[in-house]
Amino acid sequence: MFTLAQEKPQDWWEVEALFDHCFAPGRAALSSYRLREDVDPVQSLCFVARDEGGFVGGAIRFWPVRIGEAEVLLLGPIAVHPTAQGEGLGGALIRDTIARATEQGFARILLVGDAPYYARFGFERLTGVIMPPPTNPDRVLGLALQAGAWDGITGEVTRIPQKG
Repeated sequence: MFTLAQEKPQDWWEVEALFDHCFAPGRAALSSYRLREDVDPVQSLCFVARDEGGFVGGAIRFWPVRIGEAEVLLLGPIAVHPTAQGEGLGGALIRDTIARATEQGFARILLVGDAPYYARFGFERLTGVIMPPPTNPDRVLGLALQAGAWDGITGEVTRIPQKG
């Protein structure tokens, strides 16, 4: 049994270790990481799943990005420790955070991933949305949290620089 809780600053090292374990330390070279550099995640949507013993079994993060003037949530990374895979933990993290993003008034979510997996959560392939290269365009997926949220939104995905 896992409990989902909002990620706290003291969780950072454990969550980073989970991401390294699941994706390899070279994950920061991926194109989506360029959109996260020097940008704080959307803390209200970053969650950690811990078991009864405090072991981190999964984690999910969201980041603010733009496409033109439209604000978009970038989902990722999401990871489930290999010992906890197959228990529905990844799905629980995704469903819970989608519900929270909707409650918080966000309009749309973007991710780079496998369409067959993410389709169960309502994600669809986006055309005309360009992630930094070398992203495969077939893996650029979006979810509208509000009716018509993706209508007319095309162009390059850019990072939102931190204020201050």
